[in-house]
Amino acid sequence: MKTNVKWRVSIGLVGTVLKWLAVPLSFPLLIGLYYTEPLLPFLVPMALSLAIGEALVRAGSDDNLGPREAFLMVAVTWFVVPLVGAMPFVLAGTGSVAHPVNALFESMSGVTTTGATVLLEFEIHDRSIMMWRQVSQWLGGLGILVLATAILSQLGVGGAQLMESETQIKGVNKLTPRISQTARLLGELYIGLTFLLIGILYGLHLVGIAPNMGLYNAIAHPLTAVSTAGFSPEPESIAAFSPTVQWVITLFMIVGATNFVLMYFALQGDWRRLIDSEEFRFYIGLLAVLSVITAALLVLDDSYSGSIEPTVRYAVFNTVSMMTTTGYANVDFDLWEAGAKHILLICMFIGGMAGSTTCSIKTLRWLVVIKGFRRDLFTAIHPEVIQPVRLSGEVVGEDALRDIYAFTLVNILLFAAATVFIVVDAARAGILLSEFDAMGAAAATFLNIGPGFGIAGPFGTYEGFPMTTKLLMILLMWIGRIEIIPVLVLFTKRFWTS
Repeated sequence: MKTNVKWRVSIGLVGTVLKWLAVPLSFPLLIGLYYTEPLLPFLVPMALSLAIGEALVRAGSDDNLGPREAFLMVAVTWFVVPLVGAMPFVLAGTGSVAHPVNALFESMSGVTTTGATVLLEFEIHDRSIMMWRQVSQWLGGLGILVLATAILSQLGVGGAQLMESETQIKGVNKLTPRISQTARLLGELYIGLTFLLIGILYGLHLVGIAPNMGLYNAIAHPLTAVSTAGFSPEPESIAAFSPTVQWVITLFMIVGATNFVLMYFALQGDWRRLIDSEEFRFYIGLLAVLSVITAALLVLDDSYSGSIEPTVRYAVFNTVSMMTTTGYANVDFDLWEAGAKHILLICMFIGGMAGSTTCSIKTLRWLVVIKGFRRDLFTAIHPEVIQPVRLSGEVVGEDALRDIYAFTLVNILLFAAATVFIVVDAARAGILLSEFDAMGAAAATFLNIGPGFGIAGPFGTYEGFPMTTKLLMILLMWIGRIEIIPVLVLFTKRFWTS
């Protein structure tokens, strides 16, 4: 069958990404050298990524990158990188992540910035392996996107198409004259925020405010906070640190889920662009309202006892963590009453802003859905009136509105189907799992949140799920991270032939 997709272009660019993957793998290698830990778990994947990457580059072509090739490259990259990323866990041969399926689960969870884990005993793993978990999430947040976009600089608009497929921001190539320059600026902002948080956390340690936030933790946690990812080398996640650390990380989760292009303009002095953004105001407003509701539900819960500051901190931190799809925890919220837990479940479906490191449906789409529904209610009463949907003063086209409706509906349908599968598969395996816990696990993996409820709670693990369920969750994390379309479109005949 003849195909109209120049797949060799996509494969060649995937090869280039694989070659560059050796660079982030070198960081945990250096950690292993410092702590005199085994280096083989990193040397082997480094060698293989270089060899396979070079082979794919040679098999590629120099043709122009079109939208189809960009879709293919995004989908393949986000699956191949976790395959390589799983190798250190298998080669280390320690704990539950040594099993190939568990290793792929942990790696996919890392690269997709999900934060769901199958680790059972944190203390038995080398520091270099634990740091690789952190690095994989930092790459997934924005690193791979920026790296791939910079590679595509010589392809003109092709690079912009890839950026758009990831950030959902049309015309992002107009930020600077060249897409490579755009990638560099966003990458510098991402790196700058990471180093800023490293400095703050280690500074708090030096002055005695965060006694257990040593240099290792001060490096590890910014990698997964700015990327809104959620892995932690500590089994108690952020609960292991002082309240001051928790408030600082709350702020950086909010920043990581903010549109990076708008942040760039704000840092250039154009704060009005950020403040005038309806999505930004909607995003901050939702965080505030949901945090207040969560705190109120905790206060009204007779079984909960806590003073004002911890109550507010627990409510704000976990609401922000769930809505920004970070997945950190500073308390075992699985012990909360049903109302507060349902608020956190709702937060999972919201997400942060478009063009950020966050996942889920995102506030931009929800804002458009709400505006579209209000418009439909108005026109139902006044059918003679033509009223467009506007966002920050700009008219949202009807085609875009339908696409957002369809995307939101498909997300909900896939979530429902995944919930049914998890419930049925758990019953088949003799695992006691409530429907609410299954909903939490489905949402946490498909929407790339991380922790759910029950056995997959904030201080729990996904290791106890059946192997078939974990395979499904691997696919859910992959599909959810690249927002469904780049995956589903590959399975349509017209994508390849029309």
